[in-house]
Amino acid sequence: METKLSHLDLISHSPEQTQKIGVCIGELALPGDIFLLVGRLGTGKTCLTQGIAWGLNIKEYTLSPSFVIIRELYGRLPLYHIDLFRLDHVEEIEELGLDDYLYGKGVCVVEWAEKGLSLLPTEHLLIQIDYLSDTERSFRLEPRGERYLEIVAQLKPLSPNS
Repeated sequence: METKLSHLDLISHSPEQTQKIGVCIGELALPGDIFLLVGRLGTGKTCLTQGIAWGLNIKEYTLSPSFVIIRELYGRLPLYHIDLFRLDHVEEIEELGLDDYLYGKGVCVVEWAEKGLSLLPTEHLLIQIDYLSDTERSFRLEPRGERYLEIVAQLKPLSPNS
């Protein structure tokens, strides 16, 4: 019997490598997938999202939607890039009416997801990003639900420990 991964740790040594991790995630993405990104300012959440967009065959450059909260981009699947940075209260997030995005046919990437975890679907892939150095980042991928266990299993070859 195969052991299921409770998490997967990855290391990126550059912004380009972070984008490549994102491309792999985007290529595996299916309608309804939800990727929750958590990490301090400047850790590479938007850089990872750019890669996810490229993996979805989105040509448009992915900017942080911090000032508009949600950006919709279109490729193989719609990408709903949601940024909760400017919101300080869970009530503000609740009032956004994100259900159409979160339970729709596109792929959701939510930056600063920790601000709204209680409102977000329980099945998702949580991606914790931390600084290791000026250019290096650690990524901890924590799957919640069978679908996300499958994604993490498919990403395991990216791990230096595999």
